[in-house]
Amino acid sequence: MYKIYINEIPFILKSSSDISQDDLNTEGVIVARYTGKTKHILNFVDLCEKGGKINGVTLYHDDLVKLKTDFKSLFTTIEAAGGIVVNEFDEILFIFRRGFWDLPKGKIDMGESKKQAAVREVEEETGIKELSLIKKIGITRHTFKIKPGSRVLKKSYWYLMTTKKQKLKPQKSEDIVKAEWIDLNTFYKICSPVYKNIAQILSDYEAASEVVDVANLHE
Repeated sequence: MYKIYINEIPFILKSSSDISQDDLNTEGVIVARYTGKTKHILNFVDLCEKGGKINGVTLYHDDLVKLKTDFKSLFTTIEAAGGIVVNEFDEILFIFRRGFWDLPKGKIDMGESKKQAAVREVEEETGIKELSLIKKIGITRHTFKIKPGSRVLKKSYWYLMTTKKQKLKPQKSEDIVKAEWIDLNTFYKICSPVYKNIAQILSDYEAASEVVDVANLHE
């Protein structure tokens, strides 16, 4: 499965063999077999961008590699990296930017590794120091337009990081107005709106934390 968020709508690409009855019966989700022509994909992308009253789109094809390749041909791909930073009190470092709660991340510079970019971007956007990168958590994808007819697919790599609780300094030049330590239960209760790709990677983090004892990483 290959998931992308387009205008906060989940757009999923699947192999024909992976389509289930649940896929076909999910209310509000359009499920269609890919015809092999990129215009077919573009029609559904356009529907999502216009904010159609749908809960998602699932396209499937016998050749998933072809489907993904054809989808990506419609976009310019940008790679970014960021972190889920956890302190010794099991609080996570969140930022508030452009009206949404988010996690620190940014574009990978030329010649820079994904891990290097993730640490640098977290430091720059929040003023934090002495980060320890623990492991990769996952990947999210979302799209946006930079001008009419010019679409960008942003692929973000996320890493678990730890550090001691410390004073934060939001990078205002990047439109970050807040950087705060918040425990996850409190975050879910009081912080909104949140991008769906951020909700996805937080869910991935929770699943990973069941395997990795994050609290003991500070000892």
